[in-house]
Amino acid sequence: MTSPSSSVTAPGDIEAAVTAAVSTGIPAALSDLGTLVRIPGVAWPAFDQTQLVRSAAAISELVEATGVFDSVRVLRAAIPGTDEVGQPAILARRAARNGKPTILLYAHHDVQPPGDDELWETPPFEPTVRDGRLYGRGAADDKAGIMAHIASIRAVAETLGDDLDLGIAMFIEGEEEYGSRSFAQFLSDNEDALRADAIVVADSGNWDSATPGLTVSLRGAVRFTLTVRTLDHASHSGMFGGAVPDAMLATIRLLNTLWDENGSVAVEGLTVRDAATPEYSEETLRDETGLLPGVTPIGDGTILSRIWNKPSVTVIGVDATSVAAASNTLAPETTVVLSCRIAPGQSADDAYAALQTHLRAHAPFGAELSFSDADLGNPFLVDTSGWAVGLVRGAMEDGYGTAPVDLGIGGSIPFIADLVERFPGAEILVTGVEDPHSRAHSPNESLHLDTFRHAVATEALLLTRMNEITL
Repeated sequence: MTSPSSSVTAPGDIEAAVTAAVSTGIPAALSDLGTLVRIPGVAWPAFDQTQLVRSAAAISELVEATGVFDSVRVLRAAIPGTDEVGQPAILARRAARNGKPTILLYAHHDVQPPGDDELWETPPFEPTVRDGRLYGRGAADDKAGIMAHIASIRAVAETLGDDLDLGIAMFIEGEEEYGSRSFAQFLSDNEDALRADAIVVADSGNWDSATPGLTVSLRGAVRFTLTVRTLDHASHSGMFGGAVPDAMLATIRLLNTLWDENGSVAVEGLTVRDAATPEYSEETLRDETGLLPGVTPIGDGTILSRIWNKPSVTVIGVDATSVAAASNTLAPETTVVLSCRIAPGQSADDAYAALQTHLRAHAPFGAELSFSDADLGNPFLVDTSGWAVGLVRGAMEDGYGTAPVDLGIGGSIPFIADLVERFPGAEILVTGVEDPHSRAHSPNESLHLDTFRHAVATEALLLTRMNEITL
């Protein structure tokens, strides 16, 4: 794509009117967000899947009501390699006019499971405002992203009216938290409707509640199930303990080889990215994570380099005898789920191969290992030299009143690699409404209300300025 011609800044009076429309529209946007939070749309099969149908229908109505789209549809795509289809997604599009660009706005309407309700100070699906934050599952991740898109479109459409020539596509996915299993097929099925010059992925975070962040790097993800076997049947721990290695002993010894003495990943073949990071103190880390006073951070190098540019390995699930059912038995088999984040610049395939090689080489006592349910996602690095990156940085500075920070993110958005592959000419802009205290995926997830207002203003200014561009 060639660089845009003409001005990249809309006239000041138009921008002032758009910003005023954003402020006026925030109460309605938050009310609509509360309505969406009340719908417990979780893509895990153990949950009521009709809630995702409800959620998709509600969002489709909100998108339709903006009045700017030529078409609004709720669609599903097949999950490759299965007889299943994915969760319902919303796809909307309006055609660009008079040589204007097209922008694709992405978010997702499915949410993480709530977890233990007793850990929530208020019910997870009952939106509650306290101390300047809106609490509820999905209030930040990522139903706020959906409403940031809708609220910004409302403000721009109200202000520009028939002068809105910008092409806009919207894709609200329904299974991001469950691995985006039909994502690539959805892109293939709807390639023309999704095609755009710039893509906003509103599913990331900010430097803090007052300072915007543009995500320019994301770690990749390797998630898999590991089963360790040492016996063909359970045996009495008193009769044979001390001579026969049980599966739990072997598993503990094996997992311990994944890290060195200070907690850094010790797997040969996992790479590290060499890149500078902003200043970030241990005190800030403790504040943002709830690290207990007597617990020390792990790893080496700057704190952000450990989170943004180095691999990590986390045991996120264990199948073993429960405490309630404990008996004097040598367990023949133990199963764990490992979630590994990999540094930008390394392929997920290579990282998974390195992890398998390491685990097989370090299996204690000749334990048998098997691997299954692998889910791989490549890391991502943004090309920050493009015209749209400059445009969004300017919109962030004006929308928040402070200059943005380029962020690396320790988490992963694997489907971005699919977007890059399908639309190589599009610029990817990874933004978000979360702040470090949002607790996405955790009990008491929340949205900072002022951050939301600033995020809506930012996106409305971005749309307004893109409307002034001629390709």
